[in-house]
Amino acid sequence: MRLLLMLAFAHVRGRMRQMTVAGLGVALVVGFSIAMAALMQGSQQDFVSQLVDAIPHVEVTDDLRRPARQPADQAFAAAEFFGLHPVDDQRGIRNPVAVEAALSAWVPGRVAPALRIQAVARYSGREAGVVLYGILPRQEAQVSSVARDFVTGSFADLAAGGNNVVMGRDLADKLGAAPGSSVSLVTGSGQARNFRIVGLFHTGTRSRDEAEVYVALKAAQTLSGRPNAINTIRIRLDDPARAQEIALRAEAQVGQKAVSWEEANQSILEALTIRNVIMYTVVAAIMLVAGFGIFNIVSTITHEKARDIAILKSLGFPESDMRRLFLLEGLMIGGVGSLLGWLVGYGLCLLLVSIPIRLEEFGGATRLPLSWSPPHYLLATAFAMAAAGVAGYLPARRAARLNPVDIIRGAT
Repeated sequence: MRLLLMLAFAHVRGRMRQMTVAGLGVALVVGFSIAMAALMQGSQQDFVSQLVDAIPHVEVTDDLRRPARQPADQAFAAAEFFGLHPVDDQRGIRNPVAVEAALSAWVPGRVAPALRIQAVARYSGREAGVVLYGILPRQEAQVSSVARDFVTGSFADLAAGGNNVVMGRDLADKLGAAPGSSVSLVTGSGQARNFRIVGLFHTGTRSRDEAEVYVALKAAQTLSGRPNAINTIRIRLDDPARAQEIALRAEAQVGQKAVSWEEANQSILEALTIRNVIMYTVVAAIMLVAGFGIFNIVSTITHEKARDIAILKSLGFPESDMRRLFLLEGLMIGGVGSLLGWLVGYGLCLLLVSIPIRLEEFGGATRLPLSWSPPHYLLATAFAMAAAGVAGYLPARRAARLNPVDIIRGAT
């Protein structure tokens, strides 16, 4: 093997210019692959982290996976009923205090009950449809990301006495209201009450900043005419990766629907998976193109070194050694190109992460999210070495089949 390595190195050194061009081609492909993978995975991690942070990791609601059977269906074995009025069941989580206590006993995180209802906010002749949350301020601050996004005030101000409300800054601007303004909240049942704005938040998500308002739980229960009722329990876990496991256990215990953040955003996660498949397919295609350069170089070497091949085979070198010789030459180009590609990729990552991006929504400059991950380097190298191996093996197999007698006699 040592002799084969020496011969391969001599062949490569004899065509240094072509080898340099092929190696640089591999280096650029590996470098751009590393930078692209870092950018794609970094953006994905940043998006998922914002997604996970924006909503509860698990949410237990008053829904059921399957609608409950009507009493007539349970009492009579009839095929179909006509003219029956379904039971108008007052929605809500049953035995909310006991359910909350039971979940708090084993859930590895924080638990907060809430009453979520649809309402209309009115102020100065303007109105907007909103989602109204009745909350316990101290517990909500532990599970909601909104607690970190207050421009003025906080959840604690809801417990200061009186009818107080906090809302998104965009919603307040839309209504023309400001802190201290008295906003009327009207529910679907027609009940209305005035609330004083004591806090504004800005999450950067327009759908939340323009449509979410928070009041004390008792105020929401009174406004909706549902005393002591809650219809959602929001859970923030210490480890978001366990959300699906916790949701299944909570649903089995409570008997009502529990949704993890993964289930709630399943379509988005599937789209991210498809995007990754597309990215690595493109990388493989680029590596294949670089492999053609290696194939061209090694094919040229095998043609020029035909007499050397004949002499080596005449001396007793088997066909397997001929294949290894030219395969080693292809792998040398791929290996050197991969090492240079690591430097190119690292430099491109440094360049990308240094580019400031100004986004008015976030109130200043931000930077591209990159993932500095060693597997990106290893994966790009694996693609490059695989392409170099295939590109080196094909002419190596042809060289191994050459008849030394025909070569020495000058046969073509």
